[in-house]
Amino acid sequence: MERTLILLKPDALQRAIVGEIITRFERVGLKIVAAKVIKPSEEQYYYHYETIGKMISRRGQEAFDVTLSFMQDGPVLAMVLEGIEAVSLVRKMVGTTEPKTAEPGTIRGDFSHISFDYANKNGLSIPNLIHASGDYNEAKQEINHWFKSDEIFEYATVHDKFTQGKK
Repeated sequence: MERTLILLKPDALQRAIVGEIITRFERVGLKIVAAKVIKPSEEQYYYHYETIGKMISRRGQEAFDVTLSFMQDGPVLAMVLEGIEAVSLVRKMVGTTEPKTAEPGTIRGDFSHISFDYANKNGLSIPNLIHASGDYNEAKQEINHWFKSDEIFEYATVHDKFTQGKK
């Protein structure tokens, strides 16, 4: 089974829509194997966004600074989800990074709407609710960064037969 990291960002927690988002992942058959609410340090975010994600390298220091400020506005819910092709499934469910262009039916398409243009003109970060690992290798690095091995659990559910093809 494949695993992926998601971070429900401060805006998701502050808007009290965490339950609705988690429900979508569970309904499609993804299993929560790790979860914790934390208030990460600047160093933890730097490692996540630049060492792993190369944000400064790709988008510049200003984009990183705005994102860091936004992410430090409150706690996040960090989770590891497990399932068949979990990384690509979660990316599809989350929608594009820019909420304005995210398709209806995706998490960002249903719960946020700000455009890059609006955010850039107003010096804002994009409140897009959720971070999801971009690919399998990134997911492995991110999971190792956010969780210790003893914080990730393996367990069976009554749904494994139907959601993971187990007998």
